[in-house]
Amino acid sequence: MSLVDLPLVRLTNPDPSFPSLFILHLNNGAENRFTLQFVHELMQALDHIDHVLDTLDTEQNARGGALVTTSTGKFYSNGLAIEAAMEQGDTFYVPYMQMLARMLTLRIPTVAAINGHAFAGGCMFALAHDYRVMRADRGWIAMNEVDLGIPLIPGMAAIVKAKITHANYLRDCLLAGHRFKSSDALAAGFIDRAVSQDDLIDSALEYARALAPKASGLSQKLHLIKAEMYRETVVMLLAGGTTPGSFMSKL
Repeated sequence: MSLVDLPLVRLTNPDPSFPSLFILHLNNGAENRFTLQFVHELMQALDHIDHVLDTLDTEQNARGGALVTTSTGKFYSNGLAIEAAMEQGDTFYVPYMQMLARMLTLRIPTVAAINGHAFAGGCMFALAHDYRVMRADRGWIAMNEVDLGIPLIPGMAAIVKAKITHANYLRDCLLAGHRFKSSDALAAGFIDRAVSQDDLIDSALEYARALAPKASGLSQKLHLIKAEMYRETVVMLLAGGTTPGSFMSKL
């Protein structure tokens, strides 16, 4: 059942008997590059999720809820529309980082069903989810800013460091721009499961249904747990700082 149908984003409910289970479809062309409009539409979809959660009855609240995001084709997301992002500066980066912070701390469990490549900003968006399932036979996940000649701004670096906790994998990710295929991504902690293309959505929904009761009552408890779990990252994302290495001025 379609809940929100915007030019770049579609929000659906795959099971009418479970109204707090959602699938968010990314539809910004073949590559799902993040633009200001794309970010705004994602936030609109998240607003609608909050509205639905706030209007459920007590029995439905007790079941909790969960969100799966996915797309179709070759890319989950190929990152930012970089030329536009650099031209717009804070006008783009501040809302983008606010969106990442909101995903990171959403009051229901989140699962990224990664259907294809997830590069740079698309990788960060995937990492903002609680769990990640990736197609096993095709696709890389990578932070390739080093190859693009673009430094990471503080909030973006923070979200990668929060999720990729093994020092050598983090080094290879950020300093070498290594492209992790599904088996490597699983070992490095980028993803939690690698499955066939045919099983991708079902596997993500399996995670979502299993985790949904953790948000029982649909209060702010899970939101606050996540906020404290990722406190430093959330602070960096919401601080609005977009100058890499600004703390280095005295060296």
